Amino acid sequence: MLRTLVARRDAFPLRTPFRISRGVKTVADVVTVEISADGATGRGEGVPYPHYGESVEGALAAIEAARGAIEGGATREELQGAMAAGAARNAVDCALWDLQAKLSGRSVTERLGRPAIAPTPTAITVSLDRPGAMAEAAAALADAPLVKIKVDRSDPEAQIRAVRAAAPRPRVIVDPNESWTIAEVERLQPLLAELRIDLLEQPLPANDDDALEGLAPLVPIAADESAHVAGDVDALAGKYQVINIKLDKTGGLTGALALADAAAAAGLGVMTGSMISSSLSIAPALVIAARSAFVDLDGPLWLSADRPGGVNGAGGVLTPPAPGFWGTS
Repeated sequence: MLRTLVARRDAFPLRTPFRISRGVKTVADVVTVEISADGATGRGEGVPYPHYGESVEGALAAIEAARGAIEGGATREELQGAMAAGAARNAVDCALWDLQAKLSGRSVTERLGRPAIAPTPTAITVSLDRPGAMAEAAAALADAPLVKIKVDRSDPEAQIRAVRAAAPRPRVIVDPNESWTIAEVERLQPLLAELRIDLLEQPLPANDDDALEGLAPLVPIAADESAHVAGDVDALAGKYQVINIKLDKTGGLTGALALADAAAAAGLGVMTGSMISSSLSIAPALVIAARSAFVDLDGPLWLSADRPGGVNGAGGVLTPPAPGFWGTS
């Protein structure tokens, strides 16, 4: 089947700055892919992440290099070998899933033998700031099902206590984004337990995973930056209890499904996450979210304006996109 490919850069300004330990984001720069065949068009989105050596220009170049294979009818499985895991392949892979749904008249979940996507509780992020400002942001989330706290090394105890005091009821994820040391992980375990934290996400730099070997944490620890593809799981078992699956790391829904299967086989829990993105990134991630203990897909809720027909996040619960937005005919 011959196809036509369009790939472009889109930018979505944020309604408020998003701060983590590595910096501040004010715009979501994404790569949008459209693949058309037989009168139908499938769409996908990738978010190149500089922390992984990616850029929008580099992602577009990678897609252009694969144009011949994509337009010539390469399958999703064939593209797993032709393109590296990352944002570029994510955009292409998800566009092909969407195209297949539209050509076949069967949704992605139908093809996978799974129920249609249901409303899904998601973490709402309190970005890094002064403890008082973080408490103010958390107070507005006191009734949300799940809150995620971005912290650093400056005073994580004050940051976490401020948020928990302002929002005593939600489940809570603490995310230092690789900024802690193993000494801090060990020292802060009693605090995390005291404040009923449900998950600690990637506290150490990814290349320091071995320091977690043999640790019996009071709170489960999730691998994010350390876990990209299914082949990473064997090295992470025994160090982490949960794997955070992001389609921009796995290189699409195809790789994400493989990573979820590998995590389950290793006895690890699954979390679904995303970059700051539009709903076109979130729609395929909801397929993985359906089998996840933790879901962190609030990216579009930070945008000044999302793509039309995207998810709605009222009350910390994501309502699926409109029919035909992605993955349905």
